[in-house]
Amino acid sequence: MSDRRTIEGTILRGKEFEATEGRVIVADGQIAGIEEEPVESDDIVVPAFVNAHTHIGDSIAKEAGEGLDLDELVAPPDGLKHRLLREASHEETVAAMERSLSFMEGSGTAACIGFREGGVEGVRAMAEAVEGLDIESVTLGREEIEAMEAADGFGASGARDGEFGRERTATREAGKLFGIHAGERDPDDINGALDLDPDFLVHMVHPERIHLERVADRDVPIVVCPRSNLVTGVGTPDIAELAEHTTVALGTDNVMLNSPSMFREMEFAAKLSEVSARYVLKMATHHGAEIADLNCGVIEEDRDARLFVLDGDSDNLTGYQNPVRAVVRRAGIDDVREVVLETPD
Repeated sequence: MSDRRTIEGTILRGKEFEATEGRVIVADGQIAGIEEEPVESDDIVVPAFVNAHTHIGDSIAKEAGEGLDLDELVAPPDGLKHRLLREASHEETVAAMERSLSFMEGSGTAACIGFREGGVEGVRAMAEAVEGLDIESVTLGREEIEAMEAADGFGASGARDGEFGRERTATREAGKLFGIHAGERDPDDINGALDLDPDFLVHMVHPERIHLERVADRDVPIVVCPRSNLVTGVGTPDIAELAEHTTVALGTDNVMLNSPSMFREMEFAAKLSEVSARYVLKMATHHGAEIADLNCGVIEEDRDARLFVLDGDSDNLTGYQNPVRAVVRRAGIDDVREVVLETPD
């Protein structure tokens, strides 16, 4: 017998988040249908987030490194985060990552793309941390080809740290995802990153016109992490300019610097940039899902049933006039009534 349930409210439907009053029909882990009709509910039904760039291993070092610059904080191999990761036990690292993943799950995140330090052992630790949770981790190994083979792909630190040609070739041959940091502190590593023909770039705070033209020509998606960029003092990305050239997704970056809250990241991105709230919600949902080839991030038939429900009558949200703007610029974890993270068997 089919496992069938309904979820009522104002549904942010499809890739344009058309506000539709009615019911979402969930059956066997998928969205089986959407019924458009009046309902007695103030709830807002939202596609679950995809956090497109994280470093979950940093969960052992939250708010460490006050006053340090970017290199002192995270540069391999001797930045603070790498030293703390080496000093932490396997059990400590896994437990800390599990807590961050649980927080993300409870705040409506269906999946995250994580750059995971520590080679093969780091990838295995992530698998252990996510076991038993409903959030999906798209884990990109680092430091060695063997880590990529054990993971969902490879996450490169940046073209100034190495050539990564062997790693890129091996990742392509394995049919897996390859991402690389670029343009975080200056434009000098962007061409080198693009030469690797990556599946996506992370940061791109300092692109020049030639870089944007290359990105557009190759249709390379970009993941921005504006709160992290502000904290590390490298500037903030021009999201509107990037969006004119390619698909832009949203990530929260290092857990040591920022909570992995997509609500906080969306609000900051929306108020920082000139893009619409609707575009920011795309960045936080189906743009990230498309990078990782996930069947979520959109409420429409035949998608995985991965969504969350906001209490539209909460003290924070009651009286909202525009549901998309309310979700992006105002909502928070305290407004979450229910998180549904299901996939077909």
